[in-house]
Amino acid sequence: MAMVCLSDFEAYAKKYLPKIAWDFFAAGADDCSTRDENILAYKRIRFRPRMLRDVSMMDIRTKLLGTEISFPVGIAPTGFHQLAWPDGEKSTARAAKAMKTCYIASTYSTCTLEEISAAAPGGLRWFQLYIHRNREVSKQLVQQAEALGFQGLVLTADLPYTGKRRDDVRNGFRLPPHMKLKNLEGAFEVCKMNPSFHSLLDPSVTWNDIYWLRSLTDLPIIIKGILTKEDAELAVRHGVQGIIVSNHGGRQLDGGPATIDALVEVVEAVQGRIEVYLDGGIRKGSDILKALALGAKCVFIGRPALWGLAYKGEEGLQDVLRILQDEFRLSMALAGCASVSEIGRHLVHVSNL
Repeated sequence: MAMVCLSDFEAYAKKYLPKIAWDFFAAGADDCSTRDENILAYKRIRFRPRMLRDVSMMDIRTKLLGTEISFPVGIAPTGFHQLAWPDGEKSTARAAKAMKTCYIASTYSTCTLEEISAAAPGGLRWFQLYIHRNREVSKQLVQQAEALGFQGLVLTADLPYTGKRRDDVRNGFRLPPHMKLKNLEGAFEVCKMNPSFHSLLDPSVTWNDIYWLRSLTDLPIIIKGILTKEDAELAVRHGVQGIIVSNHGGRQLDGGPATIDALVEVVEAVQGRIEVYLDGGIRKGSDILKALALGAKCVFIGRPALWGLAYKGEEGLQDVLRILQDEFRLSMALAGCASVSEIGRHLVHVSNL
């Protein structure tokens, strides 16, 4: 089977992954309307391409907090990569390093932070944090990530409780016995994913906890899960270095906005004071171009990375990234942009379809 676009990897993963794993990765909250809207919203955005521009030499590089990446796509934090491929997050880290981009490793990895770091030494990695009721556990993870050379701390803000994902409830989802949440092993009595695990998360977390995190680490802090101008302004006020506009892939509050729709509001509120990124719904190179035109510095992919792993591990994920890279370069050229710096709001208009 020729893998031509990301939907080919999706079809492969759906066919070959165990149903319980596929359902977990694919799940959205409730009716899945926000999950689906993340993708549909891109179809309402139209390009205003410019002609007769010299696009013989293309520069698709960009920087994340000063560190250069090969193109503006990173790998979003998702849990349990061993459900997709035996080497799990180690393969993800190797693929990200090979493609010279950023990988955000999840608190809920099935490999340890040490294993992830050792798999791809020198790669650009950030660490995604959930704050647990046992703050000492979160403190140790943050300090361990910094000691291992992770270069950013991504706080997920949209999960005080877990959204209702109906297929997971029906399937009684839990990790297979041979898989563990390696970063939390021994930290709690519950070390395997089970229905009570997320009760260990701290629902009392507030903006003031940003100050607590800043007391633990010198890493730049990025807030993931912002969807409104009010929260974007609070993020700036609390001294974070970046925002990821995200609705958790539509897995939390169903009925919230598509991330590409929320992006404009957040970018306008931030006014260039900190970097703004986006995840959710990226399926084509033209989606990346639309997100950058509306003010994102970079986008991150979640489910497509897992589909790549399910296909051929590290090699499959590199294939996914390479396809997005090639499609992004082509979309840029056809829109009349020779470098990322030329991409701007003038490039798109949003229809009322």
